[in-house]
Amino acid sequence: MDFRIIDAHAHLWLRQDAEVDGMPIRSLGNGRAMCMGEIRQMLPPFILDGRNTAEILLSNMDYAQVSAAVITQEYIDGMQNDYLWDVQRRYPDRFLCCGLTDARRPGFFAVAQELVERGFRGIKLPAGRLIMPDRRVRLTGDEMMRMFKMMEAREVFLSVDLADGDAQVGEMEEIIAECPDLRIAVGHFGMVTRPGWKAQIRLARHPNVRIESGGITWLFNDEFYPFAGAVRAVMEAAELVGMDKLMWGSDYPRTIVAVTYRMSYDFFIKSDLPTDDEKARFLGGNARLFYRLADPVALPRIRHMAE
Repeated sequence: MDFRIIDAHAHLWLRQDAEVDGMPIRSLGNGRAMCMGEIRQMLPPFILDGRNTAEILLSNMDYAQVSAAVITQEYIDGMQNDYLWDVQRRYPDRFLCCGLTDARRPGFFAVAQELVERGFRGIKLPAGRLIMPDRRVRLTGDEMMRMFKMMEAREVFLSVDLADGDAQVGEMEEIIAECPDLRIAVGHFGMVTRPGWKAQIRLARHPNVRIESGGITWLFNDEFYPFAGAVRAVMEAAELVGMDKLMWGSDYPRTIVAVTYRMSYDFFIKSDLPTDDEKARFLGGNARLFYRLADPVALPRIRHMAE
């Protein structure tokens, strides 16, 4: 490959200790976790201690020739701000880490402001989690809009995962109108296998919005590798908004309980549908521009033992 691959959606944590909709998420060891009332394989089973560290991801990135990764956050993983700031400080050429503020509770603006003052260049908002069984936090509320305008003024990007379909698209349109210079990356490829996914994709018709594909392999897990439906979805989205608006993301580590890290992108490389130029833009070129990554490292290809 003569281009640099950039992962626009990955996760790291030292310890899962969280609660969503009143249900706990706790690491159980051997890669498993109690997740909202069910034992789930959250990590590969060889990660015995539940620690999803930067060093493990770096090893995967080096082998898979992924130059850099954007580290997002999710409420189910717990708040990882202190750990991720340490990761950002230790590996500035490999990771771009997002801070997380808990928008489910009032007072989150002050936390977001502190994160930006600390030096975080992105803030993550798991917006789909804001539609709760007993209430809903609007993305256009006063405190939320105050946060977005602060981020716009400070040139801090927003990484956002929306609820299925168009449930929050109208609110996002209002945010984009109020904050036209706020860089926004919409995750999970608009929840592509759910009804109404194209409404999220169309948000990228705005100049400041991009769509990243974190989790696309789990969304097409029933189809499985080589994920022909996922490739077709990317090409369909490109017809709607242009390939320049789309970025690859892995949703590591959850996706690598089913496929290897390299498989989470090489299904797109091996497809005959996109051109070589489209592959290069989707897998790294677009992210390099959007996230303002100056000079991603070049990595050699390491042959494996089955070759």
